[in-house]
Amino acid sequence: MTNPQRILIIDDDARLRELLLRYLGEQGFSAKAVNDGNALDRALQLNRYSLLILDLMLPNEDGLAILRRLRAAGEDVPVILLTAKGDEIDRIIGLEMGADDYLPKPFNPRELVARIHAVLRRKGTQTIGAPDSEEKTVSFGDCELNLATRQLLRAGVQLPLTTGEFALLKVLVTHPRHPLSRDKLMELARGRDHDPFDRAIDVQVSRLRKLIEPEPGQPRFIQTVWGHGYVFVPDGSK
Repeated sequence: MTNPQRILIIDDDARLRELLLRYLGEQGFSAKAVNDGNALDRALQLNRYSLLILDLMLPNEDGLAILRRLRAAGEDVPVILLTAKGDEIDRIIGLEMGADDYLPKPFNPRELVARIHAVLRRKGTQTIGAPDSEEKTVSFGDCELNLATRQLLRAGVQLPLTTGEFALLKVLVTHPRHPLSRDKLMELARGRDHDPFDRAIDVQVSRLRKLIEPEPGQPRFIQTVWGHGYVFVPDGSK
């Protein structure tokens, strides 16, 4: 590569930092490693990075807090989270905050490189959860979703949406009365490979129902298709 893509590793494990620096360098990336959020902030002030590899278990400020802070500040650099094996809740929260993918430790460096390439390819063609370029509003019940501004109103009151919630709701409302499997929803809303037992979609559907449904326990708009996934019914009819 004449202009190698810059990768920044944030992990407090010195041995892992060393291994990843060497391996990513061999794969043609320009890699740098730091051990905490403060060093990350300094690195971002000096250079623009193509992707961050962010460990969740960090001293002082953990990875989720760092990710939340970056996204709140408008930093859109792609992020791959490194999580403890079986830490499903942290993975789901991280994805809702705007992470692009995750990889449980321990992992094979080859898989990490494959995920880096996949995330960078997606970012080169589209931004998952990005607003539409043209003004378009979808109305259902007493709700209005503006696909250009990512604004959700219910009875005229604006409701907060995370990037992940907007991405999922956008997929549902733009495929009305079309049952979508969890795998298809994950692909369209997340644009990533996922664990077959990943419950991120179910968790987000539950949160969306609390926002838009008159009775979340008896959903009218986001209905369950048993054994398959979910379907958006704009007028609440069966």
